[in-house]
Amino acid sequence: MQIALTKKLAEAMEIKPSPVREVINPLFTWTANWTKVWDNRRTEDMLVLVNNATRFTVAIYQVKRKDMKNVSAEMMTAAIRNTLLALNLNIEIIDEYLRLSADVVFVVNSDRQFTAWVNKAGTECAYHAGNNYNGVDKMFSDTIGASVNCHPVGYTNSCDDGFVPYKKMFNALAELTGKPVYKYRAFELLVTLDLEIYQATRRLIVPADIELPQLHKILQQVFHWKDYHLHDWNVVDEKKHEPVARLVMTDEDLSYDDKAILEADHRLSEFLPKYKHIIYTYDMGDNWEHLIELVRVIDEHNEESPYLLEAGGQAPPEDVGGVGGYIDFHKIMQNPQHEDYEQMKQWAGYWHLDLYDWESRPKVIHKW
Repeated sequence: MQIALTKKLAEAMEIKPSPVREVINPLFTWTANWTKVWDNRRTEDMLVLVNNATRFTVAIYQVKRKDMKNVSAEMMTAAIRNTLLALNLNIEIIDEYLRLSADVVFVVNSDRQFTAWVNKAGTECAYHAGNNYNGVDKMFSDTIGASVNCHPVGYTNSCDDGFVPYKKMFNALAELTGKPVYKYRAFELLVTLDLEIYQATRRLIVPADIELPQLHKILQQVFHWKDYHLHDWNVVDEKKHEPVARLVMTDEDLSYDDKAILEADHRLSEFLPKYKHIIYTYDMGDNWEHLIELVRVIDEHNEESPYLLEAGGQAPPEDVGGVGGYIDFHKIMQNPQHEDYEQMKQWAGYWHLDLYDWESRPKVIHKW
């Protein structure tokens, strides 16, 4: 595998990359750079790689300027592997690709097109990092580039010119290895939000090993929440009628419940199918309790996920006042003649009574 380093990155890593002496399959070549995320800080803290054949992006966050000399080929290879895994690519394909890639060779970057690609990817990854992390806490993520790969690129004057990097990468690797793109254990879930006057339901397929913070993002998306508030997870042993675990977002949450544990690095498969259901609660004020039930286990799922199979029933708008407040709000919104209708309509913004057809239609969920 060849990784072409920009001049800035090579200097930061304190190495002298070799000139490109051998032309190889561009699927085994990458261009790497480093970029800053936070304009108000002098340290630049993200390493970005882009595949030269597919524009597939990999990013490592936080890697400070002073630590660039410690960046290794093994760290970059691990980031490539982990980002592909985060997008559920068949692990057999990943292992075969890395085997065929052989050892990493750092070379001089001299291609302006590839430089433009890695600069653009760096900007998009920085935008994602800025939206998801505060930049102060120490953290490490080598899968932060996964989000960028779901965005179409390559458009010129025609919509037919563009492509989605992860699809192009996956197809190229499947053709290279002769193996199926997807092959992993998955869960079909039924998620129910009981609003008393009706139930808002979402039927989903998700990877069995999905981390709870990622499942949180999916639930936020399919129920049209805006992630304004806290959330937690409660697992109950139905046979013993006792709580098994409560998982929370931050260390600060632990100060209010010394028996709780952090959700980070915990996966759905730790609790399902061992237990029958999980309760995901969003907004401790309005107390929206989503009952997550396991419908079936799919041992070798061969399609892309997370995937919305079916959606029924509109979810409430944010800060409506819990189930009781929503019932009152819903009655008003059903009656344009009500004296508070115009005020409530203006307050609710783009919210609408029923799901549009495109909202309930089966689709892949891009959780990033």
